[in-house]
Amino acid sequence: MRSENEIYSLILEIAKNDARIKAVYMNGSRTNINAPKDIFQDYDIVYVVENTQSFIDDRDWINVFGKIIYMQYPDENPNYPSDKENSYGYLMQFADGVRIDLTLQTVDYALHHIMEDRLCKILMDKENILPEIGEATDCQRWVKKPAKEQYFAVCNEFWWCTNNVAKGIWRKEIPYVQDMVNYCVRPQLITMLNWKAGILTDWKVSVGKSSKYLYRHLSEEEWKMLLSTYFDGDVENAWKSVFRMCELFDNTARLVGEKLGWEYNAQEGKAAWNFLEYVYRM
Repeated sequence: MRSENEIYSLILEIAKNDARIKAVYMNGSRTNINAPKDIFQDYDIVYVVENTQSFIDDRDWINVFGKIIYMQYPDENPNYPSDKENSYGYLMQFADGVRIDLTLQTVDYALHHIMEDRLCKILMDKENILPEIGEATDCQRWVKKPAKEQYFAVCNEFWWCTNNVAKGIWRKEIPYVQDMVNYCVRPQLITMLNWKAGILTDWKVSVGKSSKYLYRHLSEEEWKMLLSTYFDGDVENAWKSVFRMCELFDNTARLVGEKLGWEYNAQEGKAAWNFLEYVYRM
């Protein structure tokens, strides 16, 4: 695998030798001092260009980055809206293991959008067209303190949706159960755990994409319990995981409510839990 220095040198050399490219900046995990560093981090690179069309018309120009074994042109996907004239992307996986997510942006587009992401670092600016930006920070991604209404809505959504989970497991409709858990119930649990992390850090923390850094803010027991809520296609395992999910949510929601000065609706949780146990015994 090519080294980080080799990739940076390549990215900048290509930009230096192409008059169409006016500036280069980077965002993503490689600019985030709080993100763990490893060999599989993507290089999220933006080339600021005069226009995108000359690059789009030449499908082979990206071969200068190395041997591509597979890739995506996200802006060619008919299922998603695209603004090719102003922004065009290449997601490239190379044979040596390096991945580069490259975006072309016109000057006007870059000037309007570069300040939207604080995890941004300018690598090259040939003509000083980009604005001065501060040091890269993940503060935009910090967990936000919830309003009282948000807290109670998350609690209600969690407990209400366990009703559907119970019926689905009883019917042995595991695909339905997985969807109900992963798209309806689990997001409420993760949100509550994120709020706990926010409380513990005075709301100055990012838990990362998909809350992948939550383990930093949970006890070993809590982390293991969270992992145990991810179950397979076995009905009995589904029941066990759902009950552990309920226990973890109940404990966390009580703590979050107490810290934020709100009284957790324990009666609602108990009623939903009792219904789960009733269906389980059936």
